[in-house]
Amino acid sequence: MKRPTHAAIDVALVTLGILSAAFGLKGFLLSSRFIDGGVTGISMLVSDLTGLPLALFIPLINLPFIAVGYRQIGARFALKSTLAIAGLSACLALLSFPDVTHDKLLTAVFGGFFIGAGIGLAMRGGAVLDGTEVAALLVSKNSSLLRVGDVILLLNVFIFSAAAFFLGVEIALYSVLTYVAASKTVDFLLHGIEQYTAMVIVSEHSEPIRQAIIRDLARGVTLYKGRRGWTDAEQDILFCVVTRLEIGRVRGLVAEYDPAAFVVIYPLSDVHGGVIKKSALH
Repeated sequence: MKRPTHAAIDVALVTLGILSAAFGLKGFLLSSRFIDGGVTGISMLVSDLTGLPLALFIPLINLPFIAVGYRQIGARFALKSTLAIAGLSACLALLSFPDVTHDKLLTAVFGGFFIGAGIGLAMRGGAVLDGTEVAALLVSKNSSLLRVGDVILLLNVFIFSAAAFFLGVEIALYSVLTYVAASKTVDFLLHGIEQYTAMVIVSEHSEPIRQAIIRDLARGVTLYKGRRGWTDAEQDILFCVVTRLEIGRVRGLVAEYDPAAFVVIYPLSDVHGGVIKKSALH
């Protein structure tokens, strides 16, 4: 039996993403007038104010950002994103979804969840359903003061402020909740339970700790040579990359050999190469 190709998997992911996002919009948010953040939120706000269909504004407002993506990322990305956004617009225009619930809290949370799932699945398939990240990337590249996260934050502050003015404060607050649910779902789908975390361990018992991490977790460990700040004595420093689920296990191993060890933990956006083992939950 042939295994599916990467292209087929990408098509499946983008298709599922389109259906999920369309369900979140038509099955939850549109009937309550709640909006999401980013370009999708702008499209929903303009659609609500003008009375014209959302299926018209999603491709129209995303078009400039896809053009930017073509120049900054490449033609393949732009083509896949154009087809994905066109597919979402077609779903909104042609497919009917049941209005799942009239409860405002459930609408905000689950509407955001399905939109976030759609955006995350499409991104895993190499496309976008919302051009916000593309715009933020462009602005951050041309500004020494703003990072991608800063641009997205400022854009969403503007969007939800406009929603409060035009749609009412209550709808704007529920819309913020929708955005939070969507963004958390996107993060989970892109990084998952296995989001990698770096750990730096400074201990006088670095050798047994290093051996325990390799033996018990099957993780690679890098050893740095350093010096103590107070005494200028040589000190081995351990560096390893683990999943969030394994942080507690590493802490436990360190505590067995040196309860006073100095441990620094910080998240990583991505990891390639090295001894990176997928956990059984993946």
